[in-house]
Amino acid sequence: MTFQGGGPLDTSSVSGGGGGGGGMGRIALGGGAGLILTIVALLFGINPGSITGGTGTGSGVSSQDAAELDAHIRSCTIEKANTDDVCRIVATVNSVNKVWSEQMPGYTEPKTTIFSGSVSTGCGAASSATGPFYCPADETAYFDPSFFATLRQMGGSDGPLAQEYVVAHEYGHHVENLTGVLAKGQRMGSQGPMSGSVRIELQADCLAGVWAYHADKGPDAMLEPLTQEQIDSVIQTAKAIGDDTIQGAGSNPEGWTHGSAQQRSRWFTIGYESGDQRQCDTFATNDL
Repeated sequence: MTFQGGGPLDTSSVSGGGGGGGGMGRIALGGGAGLILTIVALLFGINPGSITGGTGTGSGVSSQDAAELDAHIRSCTIEKANTDDVCRIVATVNSVNKVWSEQMPGYTEPKTTIFSGSVSTGCGAASSATGPFYCPADETAYFDPSFFATLRQMGGSDGPLAQEYVVAHEYGHHVENLTGVLAKGQRMGSQGPMSGSVRIELQADCLAGVWAYHADKGPDAMLEPLTQEQIDSVIQTAKAIGDDTIQGAGSNPEGWTHGSAQQRSRWFTIGYESGDQRQCDTFATNDL
């Protein structure tokens, strides 16, 4: 278990979307943990779908259309969030919004769309192959739960906190959008070890760590006290989606978009150990 307590979840900012197939469209900038899959696939002339596949999860969401997903979302409770991938996303949204509303003056909640197959966004069309991403144009985070199965295949953890880290990372991009960091990073280039893209992604990892620090604190905390084993599952996942891990032997830093395995795990740890958003300024240092 990760979430404690019981009762319904706030689903007011979460909706179902997508359904069916669909090709790749224009991809959102500032995409998160899974977006690197599509970038690498396109660089090597591979169909992104051949990497990510179309498999569903234990939640059985791979063939659900928007209406079915909406009904699924509305049925979510805290208890279900401990066993159901869709409800785990919803519960994490509740927790992340709670933490950032307390930690960041002027925080406004983004929207979240849980989709299956393909989805239309303010940043263009996307498919399951895109992985989780945040679109600043419509201030919405998008998740296809089938990505969690792909994440396990890549060597990431199948633990619940690892999945919650993916959600918190995308919400980190929303925080960056509110502070202006997202736009700043986009002006600094999309590839290279010191690029704006890498700085954006590492900061989102750090902000996910800040969320984890606060999420189990206080009398109204949604998460049970986190264990070192759970934190280790996040570190495992962060390393599995590092640029060098995915690209393998001979990885060229000039093509990086998200940062190395060591960098991603390091910046999550900085956020988690400090609990301080100010420690996440990846634009103030070249020691990434």
